Amino acid sequence: MTGLERAIRIIDAISLWTGRIVAWLILPLVAAMTYEVVIRYVWQPTQWAYDTSYMLYGAMFMLGAAYTLYRGAHIRTDFLYQKWPVRTQAIVDALCYVFLFFPGMAVFLWLGGEFAWSSWLREERTVGSSWMPVIYPLKAVIPIASALLMLQGVSELLKCVYALRTGRWLVIHKTLEELMTVIPEEKREP
Repeated sequence: MTGLERAIRIIDAISLWTGRIVAWLILPLVAAMTYEVVIRYVWQPTQWAYDTSYMLYGAMFMLGAAYTLYRGAHIRTDFLYQKWPVRTQAIVDALCYVFLFFPGMAVFLWLGGEFAWSSWLREERTVGSSWMPVIYPLKAVIPIASALLMLQGVSELLKCVYALRTGRWLVIHKTLEELMTVIPEEKREP
């Protein structure tokens, strides 16, 4: 394994594990929403469920972005792209990462960091809620998610370099479509 492949695998492992850890936020989110729905009909609506649900969902959505990039699940218009040779795809991807993705993410990281720091200094709370929960931990997720997404972008750029060198993509994981082609036709459920 080359140093390039090792670096890609290390960064991808970070995105994979953060994605797996962040996925567990679905449990308290479902618990809060289920409790809210049940208690609303039995007694009265809660004051905390809405705030809790949007904070958990927001954290899950933002922190899961690097994992989503690792899995190649972000939206891509590839009706032309998929017909191009691998090296052409790698050049286009690399240019997009260098000139669009990294500058945008750097600004997002910088401004998100300032936004979160300001919120932590003020110990900011939500004003639209009667129980006024703290909001600064959620705002701290913005620069953390930006850093994780930027790190995964480095891995994707390194994959472009690998594709330019070898003429093939470094396949580390399989997509759902690739997994489905392994299952024989008669064993698939309708």
